[in-house]
Amino acid sequence: MRILILGGTGAMGTHLVNNLIQNDIDTFVTTRSYRTSGKNLHYIQGNAKDLIFLEKVLDEHWDVVVDFMVYKTEDFRKRFNLLLASTSQYFFLSSARVYANSHLPITEKSSRLLDVSQDTEYLSTDEYALNKAKQEDILINSGKSNWTIIRPYITYSEERLQLGVLEKEEWLYRALQGRTIVFSKEIASKLTTMTYGLDVSRAIMTLIGNQQAFGNIFHITSKECFTWEKIKDIYLATIEENLGFRPKVLLQNMEKFFELHPSKYQIKYDRLFNRQFDNSKIGNIIDINCFTTIEVGLKKCIRHIINNPKFKKINWKFEALKDKQTNEKTLLREIIGVKPKIVYLLYRYFPSKAIDKLTNIVK
Repeated sequence: MRILILGGTGAMGTHLVNNLIQNDIDTFVTTRSYRTSGKNLHYIQGNAKDLIFLEKVLDEHWDVVVDFMVYKTEDFRKRFNLLLASTSQYFFLSSARVYANSHLPITEKSSRLLDVSQDTEYLSTDEYALNKAKQEDILINSGKSNWTIIRPYITYSEERLQLGVLEKEEWLYRALQGRTIVFSKEIASKLTTMTYGLDVSRAIMTLIGNQQAFGNIFHITSKECFTWEKIKDIYLATIEENLGFRPKVLLQNMEKFFELHPSKYQIKYDRLFNRQFDNSKIGNIIDINCFTTIEVGLKKCIRHIINNPKFKKINWKFEALKDKQTNEKTLLREIIGVKPKIVYLLYRYFPSKAIDKLTNIVK
């Protein structure tokens, strides 16, 4: 079997690739940066969003294609036929964010935001949850059935840990530097679930070549459900156990929190919903009782990051605004580069609206 992974270097993709090669499956992974290939692992350098590059890669037939890419809807419309024609089974990574609010545990048949929302301003966008739902519909209406739609929810790994809408670069970095985490009191009260990337990848493995998966949709999530307040406490306790101090937290109202994280639709139409899932459909194929518990998995990943601290680019505008809200300061020697230092100083000590206006004028 030869499997092609488009963009398989994230929280789920890395674990899936490891599972495949451990099972002696020839695995090919597209990546924009150079990576060293191995015995059963072959990296193909290039941008899978580039249609010319994709056409070259798909020029041969693949047993399975697993697609982790995030496309604009019109871009996906231009290539879905090519993707379906190039493989015996195409996995489309959608998202459980497509679901509308529900007072019952969510099943794969639960209403989607695209179908029931009456917010015309929101529906006019190609926001992530709508984007994924539209692309699901393209596959469903394709007249073909060699596709499988996966709807993971919040998936974490040794490289990615979220707190509400905050990536680890937005909360854990601050915590490890001894500064206050700024979070939302409204989000903290909501129920959520988080799933270890390794477990999601194992579930995907069981669907490869499985006839029950063809032309079908599965969400793959943990069966556990905690409030974000509980998730926060797991994080803080683990940091305290390993580093000897407990990070401080400032819980802001939504107006103040929006100043720091302006992704209003992700917050309004997901993180402010209680998210609880009925996993019986995927549970008929894999024993979800074997999934890593949320507390065990999060502690494992926090400890890994503490011992191997790797963070993506820090947004110093928002770090400055957090420092302003918490009355803290970041030492300039911590900020690498002249421009990021200037950005931090401007937003830390001057009105942010005036700086935003000036920046727009310069642009």
